[in-house]
Amino acid sequence: MRFHHAEYIWIDGSEPTQTLRSKTRILPTDHGRALTLADLPRWSFDGSSTHQAEEGNSDLFLGPVSVVLDPIRGGGSVLVLCEVLDADGTPHASDTRAALAALMAGGAGALEPWIGFEQGYTLFDGEQPLGWPDGYQPVAQGPFYCGVGAHRAFGRSLVEEHAAACIEAGLMLHGTHAEAMPGQWKFQVGYRGVDSESADPLNVSDHLWMSRWLLLRLAEDHGLAVSFDHKPANGDRGGAGTHTNFSTRAMREPGGISVIETAIERLATRHDHHIAAYGAGLHETCSIHAFKGGVADRGASIRIPRTVAREGAGYFEDRRPGANCDPYTVSRLLLAAAIERLPTAA
Repeated sequence: MRFHHAEYIWIDGSEPTQTLRSKTRILPTDHGRALTLADLPRWSFDGSSTHQAEEGNSDLFLGPVSVVLDPIRGGGSVLVLCEVLDADGTPHASDTRAALAALMAGGAGALEPWIGFEQGYTLFDGEQPLGWPDGYQPVAQGPFYCGVGAHRAFGRSLVEEHAAACIEAGLMLHGTHAEAMPGQWKFQVGYRGVDSESADPLNVSDHLWMSRWLLLRLAEDHGLAVSFDHKPANGDRGGAGTHTNFSTRAMREPGGISVIETAIERLATRHDHHIAAYGAGLHETCSIHAFKGGVADRGASIRIPRTVAREGAGYFEDRRPGANCDPYTVSRLLLAAAIERLPTAA
């Protein structure tokens, strides 16, 4: 008999921004391989302590939906992403994954959508961003974006450790870089050209939540905090977003640029609805009261990459989601509003 750690991870009911929770279960096995979903039972928790239930009726349940290797513990241990379930086994009101899963199963999956997220975040050392001088703000941003050197890149050891952990876990990480403000970084999760990996919105959203958990957990060991706030510092500083790259098979095929342009037209009609659901706080792109699309325009709401415009097919980038957005909600809204053959209501 062997024993493995299973870290059950879920999304709580905090408002206006949901946060991650986790607890550890030790499971006996009679085999030497890592645990799979079939090995993982549902597990109860106190919903009154996570803003998801009243104290007098507090028992909720964790239903495992995705499992990857635990790169921190190793030895066959796993990270287990869970949906939150009511006592009758139905998704809890705070569970946004179920709605995306239903949309995918109801026809959106047949359109072969791919999604990728560019997750921005800011490292904090105490009350100020990592790398900021005591008592005053650093020089104007500019040297820090993709910067190299101890005077320009702050927190790289954590960034590298996080990247290695994501790769070992099997998460679909495909890049990292320093952002425009000291202590600010970004990593990307999504399609990376591996045939055995699925870049569908449900799977990539799962991977983003687990990669966020790994970042938070590893930052503990460095004595650092991670902020997913859109505007973590006052002044004329770049914000932190979760730029989202989206496509369907029709967009990726020859002539797909017309499908992309139609999707952008539909997105324009639902701009306020999307902004309201794209994370709490000030957004970092153009004014949230305006909608603008453009080729190679990083000040636009929706950017068409120059290579896509040149080749006539590919994907578009929604630059509006904030760093603390819920990827399930972003995915669902893009599927429901950007694809002509699906209803606009979501």
